[in-house]
Amino acid sequence: MTDHHHHDHTHSTELTAINKAFIIGIVLNMAFVIVETITGFWTNSLALLSDAGHNLSDVASLALSLLAFRLAKVKPTTKYTYGFRKATVLVALLNAIILLVAIGGIAYEAILRFNNPQPLQGKTIAIVAFIGIIINSITAYLFLKDKELDLNVKSAYLHLAADALVSLGVVIGGILILYTDWWWLDGVLSLIIAVVILVSTWGLLTSSLRLSLDGVPENVDIEAIKTKITSLKGVSDFHHIHVWAMSTTKNALTAHLVIDALTDFNEVEKIKNKVKHALEHLNVHHSTIEVHTEGVVPADCDDC
Repeated sequence: MTDHHHHDHTHSTELTAINKAFIIGIVLNMAFVIVETITGFWTNSLALLSDAGHNLSDVASLALSLLAFRLAKVKPTTKYTYGFRKATVLVALLNAIILLVAIGGIAYEAILRFNNPQPLQGKTIAIVAFIGIIINSITAYLFLKDKELDLNVKSAYLHLAADALVSLGVVIGGILILYTDWWWLDGVLSLIIAVVILVSTWGLLTSSLRLSLDGVPENVDIEAIKTKITSLKGVSDFHHIHVWAMSTTKNALTAHLVIDALTDFNEVEKIKNKVKHALEHLNVHHSTIEVHTEGVVPADCDDC
């Protein structure tokens, strides 16, 4: 009982820290988007405007992720028996789609810019991009500790870290433009930004799509689950296993547990409790288990 309370308290503390990180990240990045957009128009830099657009999509992603965290705390109802936990998965998928749309826009503008390079102020571009490195690095650091707890947190960390690298590239490009007048570099940098976003987004897209289709979450190994459960005393088999994500942090499982035929009722309950405890250590947080004895095949078990 004490351990469970301690776990809940720790989890609550982690969620509070993540909540603050999202709010700080939204405020800092929105302020930078405004500065970068104004400077981009003033200097006529597509690289800055592209990065501003990307950062704006990150602000939208952070805001959506924060909303998803709030929705995940809504209590279940008779119509939504899991509450709105799945919103975190749908938001992760929506974030990936938003970023893919941004990539298309950046690449299109960059190709147009190649045909008509514009004079640029390399010094101003480099200074603004350097500010971006600082802001993105600080914000990414806020998510570093908890990035493995949730898919949305991990995507926020990866995108912000990628943004810092992109800003570094823009700084280098601004310095080169300052000393060489290679204005075509602006288009090249924009295409590089698009590629970086694509690479950092692809994992988020595939992971969120799989969870949306109720695929097995990355942090769950069904073979490891079966091996662990069947090693418990009194368990003959563990099959008909289905695992899916209720949210980006909570996983559910249904399965059939086969026990020795001579096991009495009290012992069955003890075995079930041991199984559920073992599953919690294997990233399964909600489990529904049907128990039957050896030689008995349930009517609803087609693959037993």
